[in-house]
Amino acid sequence: MATLALAERPARAFESATPGAKLLPAPRLSAAPVAPKAQNPAGFSALEWSVVMLARHDRPSSLREPGRVAKWLGALFGSGVNRRLADPKLEALRRMAVLTWHHSYSVPKAELKAFFDAGYSPDHYELLGKRVAEVHVARLFRK
Repeated sequence: MATLALAERPARAFESATPGAKLLPAPRLSAAPVAPKAQNPAGFSALEWSVVMLARHDRPSSLREPGRVAKWLGALFGSGVNRRLADPKLEALRRMAVLTWHHSYSVPKAELKAFFDAGYSPDHYELLGKRVAEVHVARLFRK
């Protein structure tokens, strides 16, 4: 960091053109306060990233319980595809990823609470949102 290097340099004034002129000490520069790094930086495992990318193809309707008519049609013609995951933590990630893919950062508070209760942090949520935004931007500017 440039300010740190300046602060550690010995204090000396600029050379004066006139001999015998009194030199004043240079002002000490201090480094700007920086927020401490998180003990465990947020990141997803390969399995979690695959859940995020697969959730890209899920519809928001996959988050709801099937209604009476859907259950009746499922019994009549065979059940539809169950996209829910068995692991509750991965299911919370899938739900948040589906909402983020379709609605960006406008996610219901109850879903955010469920996501955080599953063991994820706000840093995970931010990382998920950034990745989804990157993919959206890459798709916009693709030739």
